[in-house]
Amino acid sequence: MGMPDPIDPSQPPPPPSPQPEANTKSTSTGLPSNWAAAIACIPLIGGIIFYILEKHDSFVRFYAMQSIIFGCAWFLFNIVSAVVHGVFGAIPGIGGILVFFWAIIAALVHLAFLVIMIIAIVKAFTGVRWDIPYIGPVARKQVEGATP
Repeated sequence: MGMPDPIDPSQPPPPPSPQPEANTKSTSTGLPSNWAAAIACIPLIGGIIFYILEKHDSFVRFYAMQSIIFGCAWFLFNIVSAVVHGVFGAIPGIGGILVFFWAIIAALVHLAFLVIMIIAIVKAFTGVRWDIPYIGPVARKQVEGATP
């Protein structure tokens, strides 16, 4: 049983493992770019935190701004939903039926918000820049205009 062969300096080093660029870049927070972007997708709070902390990585800043706008839209829907629920509930006679139907509509909208959030997190984690319809272009414009 002999000793292992010494490393031959004339041989080239093994090729690096194939990974998306977003996985290898490190952000201002010290996290890989894809992880930071995926965490930034948590509506409103994750977006605000990463938009403030991340100064250089445009991928993370885009997802953070998109999360802020998306979270505001979700929050605004909750306010409108509460007002509509209160108004419908105050109508004598048919108020209960209207509240029931509004609750079904609101549940479907909340489900759509949840699905969009999950898609954004998965896309960010895989290193793909994905625009949420209507919100993504606004976020992109905000980030490009705010880049130092």
